[in-house]
Amino acid sequence: MTRNKRAAQATPESLHQIFTIPEAPDSTLGRIEAEISQNLNGFLAKSIVATDKPLTEIEKDFAQSQIPEQPQYVSDHTHHLLDKLISQSVHTSSPSFIGHMTSALPYFLLPLTKLMTGLNQNLVKIETSKAFTPLERQVLGMLHRLVYNEPDDFYQEFMHSAGHSLGAFCSGGTVANITALWVARNNLLKADGEFKGVAQQGLHKALQHYGYQGVAIVVSERGHYSLKKAADILGIGRESVISVATDEHNRIDIEQLQRTCAELESQKIKVMCLVGVAGTTETGNVDPLTEMAAIAEQYNCHFHVDAAWGGATLLSNKYRDVLKGIELADSVTIDAHKQMYVPMGAGLVVFKNPAAVASIEHHAEYILRKGSKDLGSHTLEGSRPGMAMMVYASLHIISRPGYELLINQSIEKAKYFAQLIDQDSDFELISEPELCLLTYRYAPQAVQSFLQTANAQQSLDINSLLDKLTKFIQKRQREDGKSFVSRTRIEVAKYSGRKTLVFRVVLANPLTTEQILKDVLAEQKQIAASSLQYLPQIIDTIRAT
Repeated sequence: MTRNKRAAQATPESLHQIFTIPEAPDSTLGRIEAEISQNLNGFLAKSIVATDKPLTEIEKDFAQSQIPEQPQYVSDHTHHLLDKLISQSVHTSSPSFIGHMTSALPYFLLPLTKLMTGLNQNLVKIETSKAFTPLERQVLGMLHRLVYNEPDDFYQEFMHSAGHSLGAFCSGGTVANITALWVARNNLLKADGEFKGVAQQGLHKALQHYGYQGVAIVVSERGHYSLKKAADILGIGRESVISVATDEHNRIDIEQLQRTCAELESQKIKVMCLVGVAGTTETGNVDPLTEMAAIAEQYNCHFHVDAAWGGATLLSNKYRDVLKGIELADSVTIDAHKQMYVPMGAGLVVFKNPAAVASIEHHAEYILRKGSKDLGSHTLEGSRPGMAMMVYASLHIISRPGYELLINQSIEKAKYFAQLIDQDSDFELISEPELCLLTYRYAPQAVQSFLQTANAQQSLDINSLLDKLTKFIQKRQREDGKSFVSRTRIEVAKYSGRKTLVFRVVLANPLTTEQILKDVLAEQKQIAASSLQYLPQIIDTIRAT
């Protein structure tokens, strides 16, 4: 209790204390730190409330816009955070949380995160990062080698070269994709004669100089939404992101891609970049990258691979061929905070040509001086933390064979779950797992049999009702708090390309067991059976036809 305590005051002495004296081991924050160090999952399971409190109720706890005039003691504020924030957070490391691209983290990262926070390095320049700069360059070299596997002398020449860069660290896949497309745009619309380049004179003058009616980014309909953000930021417009249909395996249709590129060329719209996807967000599938690379070469455009999700698969000798052709890309995005099991905020992009980033180089008098090895001269973000240390430590502690075990286990677990779904007549597998991501839905055998012979209108009616049932099951399962799967809408070929609501499962958490997967399906069956509206309505509709 704090009622008899003297109120906290903002004084020179109290401010000096919070900068110089740690919290005592028996303080609230001290006890939390000790518990997290000894049993993170236990702390999270105990502290996070399982039931789904409406966001509108949570917003009431964060409704004050005034900056406090009265300071709080650290322990008092920690109690506030536990009660209002931590308790209503999401237990993303839970083995039964299998709906999104988050997972449990290795324990060794907790003290390293504290160390990184304490060091408070700023990777924009050497003056505020020193050894972190060559460390980050080495990590970029490691990931570049994972993708491109150049010889030793290549990395000796370019990894620490002031005039070159093998890539860029950033906060995540979105900024990595923006960086790749930024490089693609500037290299396409580069300085030529009296034209100083798009970076200096803008897109309008660049198009005029080169005689283009526009430029385009071409990607499958499964492409990530960050590409439209990039098009917006780079001034080419969201409508310049051209989506190409996918085949029945959720991979880009190569024939349609070829036709799209030819049509754009006939309209004097230059294909700035082809984007292959290595691990789509919705289904986890991988585009035919080798064929895409050939088309990119034919149209003399940048070939980027968004491997934010699937890039870590290259660490597995058993499954790396799933990404065959990625080594032909001009640039590749990888999110280390996904299947490399480091905390959020660790994305990167690597470039095949170490000189490619020269097109986005920028300098300032007080920082990023010409000839320096400051990392900020080739990155979109200025101030950045030393997240490369987390990747560096993980690569050394887990090692490539360790990552291979984790990657293989995830993919094989997804295949096992797909088998469970296939063997259960009450479920319908929608997309087979190529990596460790799959989609499915609850659809009793009688319903599946009916849909095989149903006419177009009957199929539409039943699928519409199944969409509602899928949403009901997913929402109730989330609210009950025992387990979590996400939901999405994807085009399903056997239903004439209709956008269908499905469960989406991501099986990257090494702590997820086969029994948990069985329990997830059993719970979904129970929830479906409790539906007093949608399931009876589906059965009645079938009986009436």
